[in-house]
Amino acid sequence: MVGDFLFDERVRTERAELEQLGRTAAPLFDLADTGALKDLFSDHSGDITGRLLVLDMAGKVQLDTDRELTGTMFESEEVDAIVRRGQSVSFGVHDETGRMMNTQGILFTLNPSGSWYSYCSARLVSGDEVIGVLLLISPVTDMMTGLFTLRHQMIIIFLLVALAALVLGTVFASVLTKPVTDMTRVIQRMGKDNSLGLRVRVRGSGEIRHLAAAFNSMSEKLEALEDTRNQFVSNASHELKTPLAAMKVLVESLIYQPDMDKALRTEFLQDINKEIDRLSAIVSDLLTLTRMDSHSLQLHMEKLELRQLVEENAHRLSSMARKRSQTLNVDVSDPCATTADRGKLNQVIYNLMENAIKYTQEGGTIDVLLENTGSTARLTVRDNGPGIPADAQPHLFERFYRVDKARSRDTGGTGLGLSIVKQLVVLHGGTVRVESEEGKGSTFITELPITPDRES
Repeated sequence: MVGDFLFDERVRTERAELEQLGRTAAPLFDLADTGALKDLFSDHSGDITGRLLVLDMAGKVQLDTDRELTGTMFESEEVDAIVRRGQSVSFGVHDETGRMMNTQGILFTLNPSGSWYSYCSARLVSGDEVIGVLLLISPVTDMMTGLFTLRHQMIIIFLLVALAALVLGTVFASVLTKPVTDMTRVIQRMGKDNSLGLRVRVRGSGEIRHLAAAFNSMSEKLEALEDTRNQFVSNASHELKTPLAAMKVLVESLIYQPDMDKALRTEFLQDINKEIDRLSAIVSDLLTLTRMDSHSLQLHMEKLELRQLVEENAHRLSSMARKRSQTLNVDVSDPCATTADRGKLNQVIYNLMENAIKYTQEGGTIDVLLENTGSTARLTVRDNGPGIPADAQPHLFERFYRVDKARSRDTGGTGLGLSIVKQLVVLHGGTVRVESEEGKGSTFITELPITPDRES
C-alpha cells in the first residue's frame, strides 16, 4: 500500500510535468527545430530530472538529451502505449536491463539490488494528429532503496507486533480460559470418580465468576440430592427390614413350637397381621412418593366442600381420641368450596389429625379449625402435646424423618406421612407449615385455594 501510494504520487507528478512540456515541444518538433527543442529541454532541466527522448511515430529517436540514442530505434512499453494503443500518457518502472516491472505490490516482488528507472511517456500533438512521443527516463534507485528499507522495517515491526500479540493473546487466553479449564477438569473428575462434592475456585469477574458460582451451587445441590437419595434408600431399607424381621421371629416361633398355646398363637398371628399392615403402608407410601417424583401421579379433580372432609375424618378418628381420653374439638363453620382430588385431600386431612392424636399425651386436647380467609381455605390442626424442638422443625417434612425415632415406631408411623402431606398440598397449589414450641404443643397450618362464591 505504501509503495503503490508513492508510485501513484510519482506518476501524477511526472505525467503532469511531461504533458505540459509535451504541449510546448509539439510545435517545435512539427517544425523539426531541433535547436529550439534542445533549448526548451535545457530551460526545464531544473524542473525535470532525467533523460528526455523525442521519438517519431515509427519509434525512431529524433532527439536525446544525452546524445547516445539519436537516430536509433527505441522500443518500450511506454512508447508502444502512445504509438499503437493511442494513450495520451504512460508510466512504467524498469530495471537496469530495461525489463519492465509491475508496480502493483512492487515492494514484495522486486529485488532490492541494482538500478531502477522510471519511463514516463506523453504524446506530441499537432492539430488533431499525434506526431511523436516525448519520453522521460528518470533514475529512481534512491526511492526504491528507501522503499525496500521501509519494507524491511515494516516486516520487522509486523513480526514484533505479531509476536507481542501472540504472547499477550496466549496470556489473556490462559487467564480467561483457566477458570473454564478448571471447571472442565472438576466435571471430568465428578464423572469419573462419582464425587459430587467437588468445587471450583470462584475468581475473575463478570460471566466467568457467575459461571463458577453457579457451578458450585449446582454441585452443592447435587451433593445434597445424592445424600438425600442415599439416606432415603437407607431409611427405606431399614423401614422395610423392621417388619420383615419381626414377622420372621413370629413365624419361626410358630414353626418351632407346634404345641403353642392357642391364645398365644392367635396373638402371634395378630402381630404378624399388624406387621403386614405396616409393611403394606410403607410400600404404599413409597409408591405414592415415587409417582410424585416422576410426575405421574394423576389428580382427579372435582367440586367438593372441605368442611365435609374434615367432619368425616373427625368422625373416623373420634374413637381413637376417646381411647386416649383426648378431647377433639372441630370448628368448621364455613363450607370452603373448592376443586380438588377428594381422595388425596382426604389423605392430607386424615394424616394431620391422626398425627396430632398419636403424638399428644393421653388426656390432651386437639383443636381442628377450618376457616375461609377470602382467597384460601385455612385448616389449622393444633394440639397441646410435647411440641417439636426448633432444630427439628425444618426437617419435619423430609422423608423418614422422625423427631423421636423409637416413639414414632411405637405409634406405627412410617416417617413418610408429612412428606406426602406436603407434596399433595403443593400439587393442589397450597402450602403447609408448622409452628411449635417445646412443652406447649404444635400447630400445623394448611392453606388451599378455594373456589369463589359466584352467587355472592
